This record gives sequence, structure tokens and C-alpha cells, in this order.
Amino acid sequence: MELTTTVTELRYALDTFFFLISGALVMWMAAGFAMLEAGLVRSKNTTEILTKNVCLYAIACTTYLVVGYNIMYVGNIEGDWLPSIGALIGTQSEGADHSLESDFFFQVVFVATAMSVVSGAVAERMKLWSFLIFSAVLTSLIYPIEGYWTWGGGFLSQAGFSDFAGSGIVHMAGAAAALAGVLLLGARRGKYGKNGEIYPIPGSNMPLATLGTFILWFGWFGFNGGSQLMLSDFSNATAVGKIFVNTNAAAAAGAFAALLVCKTTWGKADLTMVLNGALAGLVAITADPLSPSPIYSVAIGSVSGVLVVFSIIALDKLKIDDPVGAISVHGVCGFFGLMVVPLSNAEASFSAQLLGAMTIFAWVFISSLIVWSLLKATLGIRVAEEEELEGMDMHDCGVGAYPEFVTVK
Repeated sequence: MELTTTVTELRYALDTFFFLISGALVMWMAAGFAMLEAGLVRSKNTTEILTKNVCLYAIACTTYLVVGYNIMYVGNIEGDWLPSIGALIGTQSEGADHSLESDFFFQVVFVATAMSVVSGAVAERMKLWSFLIFSAVLTSLIYPIEGYWTWGGGFLSQAGFSDFAGSGIVHMAGAAAALAGVLLLGARRGKYGKNGEIYPIPGSNMPLATLGTFILWFGWFGFNGGSQLMLSDFSNATAVGKIFVNTNAAAAAGAFAALLVCKTTWGKADLTMVLNGALAGLVAITADPLSPSPIYSVAIGSVSGVLVVFSIIALDKLKIDDPVGAISVHGVCGFFGLMVVPLSNAEASFSAQLLGAMTIFAWVFISSLIVWSLLKATLGIRVAEEEELEGMDMHDCGVGAYPEFVTVK
């Protein structure tokens, strides 16, 4: 009896530790988003985009603690949640595989990831405070509600919808919120001509963007691996190993496929497309990184790498200005990832996947559109023309990111 108890406690400790380390890796993705976006915006907007990324993470952690977690996982907490700001007050259920606190930590960094998707898409022309208010609404209400429908045991889960680590629940949801904001916000000044011309606006720091992508790639092992939830027995440990391999394979194939598309289309190796190709592969495999074989994971990543390039081009032709390609990476490839799950997972169906994808997109897009519209009618969501031309660093933050250099407008 004593030996059995000791083994149980060791497994509980190991699975809790695995959950916490995985959550820490996902938290590190916040740095990846910050570096990626800082590299892909102009130097005059760098401090402001970094401020957004730090503040949205802080807001997400607070609002999800106070409100969102109890909406998304109604049965996880027994006790009074709202008065317990700063502490998890509840009863740990007997026989649990890991601590309740580790579960919360793992989930809160996911909601921050969803909000980070929005940041890059609305960069260089959105008011800082309007963005932060929207961050609070998305992380406390919009995301937790669709999270309850899926991971929380709601109607989409009961209908057979499958999304292992969040291609739709996290990534496509973030893209839907971003698209709603971008449509109301409009394009950056000088991005599109009167006769349909598309003018590239290069980012200021490609080394930072590349670093950000590698950080995201690294953090994704926690994102997908941690979603297995357990590590302490043979089958789960084996599954985590396979998830790591498939996640890495899809990212690598996505980057390579995007490179080939760029070379055959323009004769150049477009670094930003290669970076987005890697991220596209990561987003797509997230829907199910366990069921596919490694070779099939390469195929998923390859298609995603091609898809993201043409999606970015298509959105530009529609004059939907997304400075970092977030809508294409997280939205288009998130949807693609959901829809290919049944090809390797016999328990999933195309009808359930389509129902889940359309429900998540419709809910997040419509609710976000309403919130963005209210903000536009009250505080406003777009900075003035003079502020946009001067750069948002000095207007919003009072300091530039590169004070030693002359800012090129």
C-alpha cells in the first residue's frame, strides 16, 4: 500500500512538473511574438508594439484568473472564485493527474497566445488603449466561451469536434478577432495605391523577426507536447516524443515549402515568407500532432507553407493590410489544420470539424466586430494621420526603440 502511494505521488509530481515546464515554454512564446512583430514593423513603431505585447500578456493573465478560467472550465473549481483574486481557492479532486494550479497556468498562457495573434495584424495604426481594452474583453469573455464549447466539455466537444492543442480554439480564434479589427481599422497609409497598386512596407529588423520565429518554434514544443497532459507512463511518454517529432517536422517542411514557392514565383528567397512558412506548419499540425506519421506531418507542413504564401498575396490584393501575415498564418492555416485531422484520426469527422471551425470563427469574428465597433464609436481605434506618420513610439510611449538612428518615415 505504501509503495503504491509513493508511486502515485511521484507520478502526480512528474505530471505537474511536466505541465508547468510546458506552460513556461508557451509563456516564452510571448517573447517570440514580441520579437517577430518588432522586427516586422517600422522602427518608429517598435517600442509601441513591444509595449502592446507585454501589456496584453499581463492583461490576459489577470482577466483569465479573475473571470475567464471559471467560464471555460466550470467544473474545475469548487468554491468561491471571484473573491479569490491572486489565489486559486478550490478543492483539488482526489486521483487527479496534476495540480489544479498547474492546469490553470498552462491554460492562461494559451489565452495570451490567442491575443498575441491580434497584436501584429493591427500594428502601426491602432490606438494603444483601445487595443488593451479589447485585450481584456477577448481574454475574459470571448475566448473562454468558445473554449468552454470545446475543451471545457461544451456542445462542440460533444459533437465530436477535435482540436488537440488549438489550431482553431487558439490560433484561428485570434485570427478571427484580428480580421474583425483590421476590416474596421483600414490599411496603413501608403500601403495601397488608388489604382490597386500594392506597395511593400519592409520591416525594420530581420534578425529580430528571425529570432522571434525560432523562439516561437521552440515554445511550440511546450504548446503541443504539454497538451498531451501527462508524461508519467509508457504510452504518454511515447506520445509526447512523437508529438515533438511531428511538430518539428511540420515547421521545417513549412519553411522549406515557402522557400521553394518564393524561388519559383519571384526568383528570390523571401525571408519573411520563409518565417511565416515555418509558423504556418506549426499552426496546422497543432490540431493533431499525435495521430499523423512523421512523413504525413511533413506533408501537412508543406501544404501549409505553400498555402500561407498565396494567402498573404490574396489578402494584399483584397487590400486587407496585415503587417505580419498573422491572419494567413493563424487563420487560414489554422482552418486547414482542423480540416485535415480526419485524414489521420479515425475518431474525427469532417462534418464535426467543419461545424467546430465555423462556430469558432463566427463567434469570435462577430463578437470581436461588435467590440471593435463600440470602441471605434467611443474612444476611436485608429491614430490620427500625423501620429501615424510620426510613429507611435513617441506619441504613445515617449521613447523610440533606436534613439541613436534617424527614423525614416
